Amino acid sequence: MSKVECKLNVNGLTKKIYIFEDKPLIFALRNDFGLTGTKLGCGLEQCGSCAVIIDGEKKLSCNLPAIDCQNKEIVTIEGLGTDTSLNSVQEAFKKFNAAQCGYCTSGIIITVSSLLEKKNKPTSEDILNALDGHLCRCGSHSVVLKAIESLIEN
Repeated sequence: MSKVECKLNVNGLTKKIYIFEDKPLIFALRNDFGLTGTKLGCGLEQCGSCAVIIDGEKKLSCNLPAIDCQNKEIVTIEGLGTDTSLNSVQEAFKKFNAAQCGYCTSGIIITVSSLLEKKNKPTSEDILNALDGHLCRCGSHSVVLKAIESLIEN
């Protein structure tokens, strides 16, 4: 199998890379773009650590072929804030110290950011549905929910 050209737009930067057709997006992000915030957890689309936003929708990147993401806008955890400030979800997680080891955190922040883009005042059920499939081995769920609820109360 030979490599093919793949043009990806990640966090506003368009870059042409040469990859094997079956290369998952997560490895293109980490290896070709140097963006290591997106984590590989289970590799089976069951833990949520690899979540990114593609054309406004949360997607899991561990099994998604990078080649299928051409001509789409991809946002990773690194693309949520700016060089000088975090986005509101990142700020809330920081304020509430809503992470322990942090491995799952980027996927959860991506998911909540995507949800809040669609729904200004999501219900508790909306939040729980959005976070379904996100695993946190450290058990920081209660603090994560407090951080998210603080965003909705404002």
